[in-house]
Amino acid sequence: MLSTLRIQNLALVDELVWELNRGMTAVTGETGAGKSVIVGALNLILGERADRAMIRSGEEKCTVEAVFDLSDTKAVDEILENAGAGLCEGGQLVLRRIISESGANKQFINCSPVTLQVMKAVGEYLVDLHGPHDHQSLLSKEHQRSLLDAFGASVDLWKDYRKAWRDWQEKLRTWKELRDSERASEQEIDLLQYQINEIELADLDANEEETVLDRYRRSSNAVRLIELSGLIGESIDGDDGLVARMGDVQRAARELERLDPSVAPMLAGLATAAVELEDLSRSVGDYREDVDVDPEEAAVLEERINLFESLKRKYGDTLEEILEFHAKAAARLSAIQNRSGELDKLEADAKTAEGKVVAIAEKLTDMRRKAAPKLAKKIETHLKDLGFKQSKFGVDVDRLPELGPHGGDGVEFQFMPNPGEPAKPLRTIGSSGEISRVMLAVKSALADQDKVALLVFDEIDANVGGEVAHAVGAKMAGIADRRQVIVITHLAQVAARGHQHFVVDKVVEGKRTFSKLNLVEEDLRVEEIARMLGGMSSESGRKHAEELLAGAG
Repeated sequence: MLSTLRIQNLALVDELVWELNRGMTAVTGETGAGKSVIVGALNLILGERADRAMIRSGEEKCTVEAVFDLSDTKAVDEILENAGAGLCEGGQLVLRRIISESGANKQFINCSPVTLQVMKAVGEYLVDLHGPHDHQSLLSKEHQRSLLDAFGASVDLWKDYRKAWRDWQEKLRTWKELRDSERASEQEIDLLQYQINEIELADLDANEEETVLDRYRRSSNAVRLIELSGLIGESIDGDDGLVARMGDVQRAARELERLDPSVAPMLAGLATAAVELEDLSRSVGDYREDVDVDPEEAAVLEERINLFESLKRKYGDTLEEILEFHAKAAARLSAIQNRSGELDKLEADAKTAEGKVVAIAEKLTDMRRKAAPKLAKKIETHLKDLGFKQSKFGVDVDRLPELGPHGGDGVEFQFMPNPGEPAKPLRTIGSSGEISRVMLAVKSALADQDKVALLVFDEIDANVGGEVAHAVGAKMAGIADRRQVIVITHLAQVAARGHQHFVVDKVVEGKRTFSKLNLVEEDLRVEEIARMLGGMSSESGRKHAEELLAGAG
């Protein structure tokens, strides 16, 4: 149930904290007093689009907050968990919407920021709001089918069907895509074969590039390498090289050490240096002997490197990526070449999935056809209570030309308000008063199946009166035995049925206009009912109001 509704700076309301009880709450007031603000606030909580014109004049933002107490939070928690929002604690759910003059609107659920889509998804579980024009959904054949499924307890079966339908469509799509790809497959096969052959002819090794580059650098610079290594060798071991001069250094060192023994540690490395120079000289000589001047090898290596670069431009930035491309191309070629067997398998899978869909659709049709006359009879009973004494109501279930996402059936409500006239589709009814009463009859018939927490009727009782008005009030009160109901009404017969009664008044304070919502009880309620009857100042009006309230109780 909705336990609290807080409104701040919305239209003519500056500050409102509205606490509600279970059962039926009636809201009345003069035309233009601001009753529509309540509907506007609920629409904001339900995630409907916001208009900055709703913000009270002179204010920068308006805020609406609704607190719901839920007996079962599973469905709502699932939505919140997927959205990363805070879950319900102790069965309490708090929705908050802020509309800003600057356009920076925000919405929160349980103090967590959420998108408008999340708020709308949650709202569908909480409130079912019906205004003078909201009966349009009842005229939709898709909605009528959903109502029949809810009444016939076939919702779970429809979910099974929906799952099977999606599986079938996916398998069908996969099969058709592969089948249609045959038209272009020959060209693709030629391309894949060329790419695979080109890479295979290169006989690549993912780790060879650095080795080839190193060999190419040595081969292409062989002459210079010989020159440089010869220069180093001559500098070390020539007639005037480092080794020869090292002898003079060593003799001078020995004489220095003889004259001053303290320098011995400092000169200890000379012997080692001499040995290392001789080793270096031999190594450089060996290196020089190994360098081979071979222009043909250099040309071969250069050609190999050019091949690497050519393949990289086509298939990847590295040899490893080129080999990966080869593997994928080979796998794709194999799949295409073996597509005949794959096509047969995919087609068989699609036919199996289709068979499952057909089987569930037959069960769904059977349940709908069994439920249709029962729902029609139940709605017809409620319609008689609402003034259609000799009306007839039908729920037609017709086979569609082909299966669709909702099964193989078309469902349409048929209504015959007057005897002697043929039954016509509900969508052909022109009278808003008639369609509003039909909607109320449908809601009454489905009250046990509908799980939405709060049902709001916004002046759907327009264009009715007399005994029909009594019946409308009784139906709403009947729904309120199992659901929380808010009724915004101009009918005294309906308002008298409320377990709570609030009056919206428009007042002027300090040259500003405000809408106020006040609970009326006892004498104040009698006065309001009498006003609605048009006789507030007369004794007969008050007496009539008292009789209505007594009869409603």
